[in-house]
Amino acid sequence: MASNKGDRKKGSMPSGVRGPGGPPSTGASRPQVRGMSTGSTGARLRFEEMSYPMLRRLHAMPRWLIVVLPAVLLFGGLILVNDLSWLGGILLAVVWLFIAWLTALSWPALTPGSRLFRALVVLALGGVVVLKFLGRF
Repeated sequence: MASNKGDRKKGSMPSGVRGPGGPPSTGASRPQVRGMSTGSTGARLRFEEMSYPMLRRLHAMPRWLIVVLPAVLLFGGLILVNDLSWLGGILLAVVWLFIAWLTALSWPALTPGSRLFRALVVLALGGVVVLKFLGRF
């Protein structure tokens, strides 16, 4: 059996082979992820298909950036008060949209307890966003 060692870079996966917990390293086919498109129909499938390009971009970003950027936006949104309260509301709304989007994507794979906790977090942050726009937080 011939070896393909010269065909790819050291440490990279062959085309179409999944790494641990990730999408294929190359190739255009969509990886099968637990809970995504295996039993999805209608609007859920369209939502997953529309989200897939953004998920690929997020996967290509440094992991620390995906944690730090929302944290900075959340902190900035919470500390802006008085005349800049509207800007704080916008920053918090961006974080809320991101968290709500990720929650909606992961919903089929979550346990009932996780669903409850994530729904409460999304609702609480949504309430903070509304209060921030009203100038009461």
